[in-house]
Amino acid sequence: MKITGEISTLHNHPESVAKALDTDNMPHMKTAVRDNTVVFTIESDKIRSVVATTDDYLMNLQIAQDMCGIEQDKKSK
Repeated sequence: MKITGEISTLHNHPESVAKALDTDNMPHMKTAVRDNTVVFTIESDKIRSVVATTDDYLMNLQIAQDMCGIEQDKKSK
């Protein structure tokens, strides 16, 4: 059985966030940008893999979003 999931998150700098996250992707994962949204998709045969990968992704997403915000703050000063 294939398990698929998608997480869509709105960002001020979606390209930067997606680029930061894309480097960690395995073959069963994809990160894309649609408008101001970062879209992460995953497919696996194992629910534990989907849960663990999603947990890792969310932690990395928070860090990427924080870093993009810090960089933007530096540019606006």
